Amino acid sequence: MSRIYWDTMLFAYWMEDHPDFGSRVQQIFDRMRHRQDVLCSSAFTLGELLTGPLKHGNAVAASRIRLLFRSPLVDVSPFTAETAEHYSQIRARNRISPSDAIHLACAAHSKTDLFLTNDHDLRGLVIPGIQFIAGIDTEVL
Repeated sequence: MSRIYWDTMLFAYWMEDHPDFGSRVQQIFDRMRHRQDVLCSSAFTLGELLTGPLKHGNAVAASRIRLLFRSPLVDVSPFTAETAEHYSQIRARNRISPSDAIHLACAAHSKTDLFLTNDHDLRGLVIPGIQFIAGIDTEVL
C-alpha cells in the first residue's frame, strides 16, 4: 500500500472523462484500489477544481467535486504552517510556479510515496518527503 498524491489535472481528466487522458486516469485509479493505495491530494486541489464550476454556475459539478473530497476515497492534506515551510524551501530551490510548489509541499508534508502529474516540468524533481514524482504515463502502478 502506497500514498499516491494526484495533481489537480488528474482529477479534472477523471471527472470530466477527458478524451485523451480520462481512461488512463481511470486505469490508475482502478490499479490503486486493487493495490489498496491511498489517494491523496490537498485542500488546494479542491479549491482549484471548484473554480471552473463556480465560475460557470455549475452547481451539479461543484457538488460532485465536494462529495469526492469529503468521501473516504481521498485523503485531503491541509495547508498548514509546517506545509508553508516546505513550500518556501521548494520555491527557493526550484524554478516552479507557486501553485506547483503548494501541491509539492502538501504532498511532502503528507509523506507521499508517489506524486502523479501530467506536468512535464515536475517529473524527476527531487523533493524531500516525496519518494517519486512521475507522469501519468508511468508504468510504476
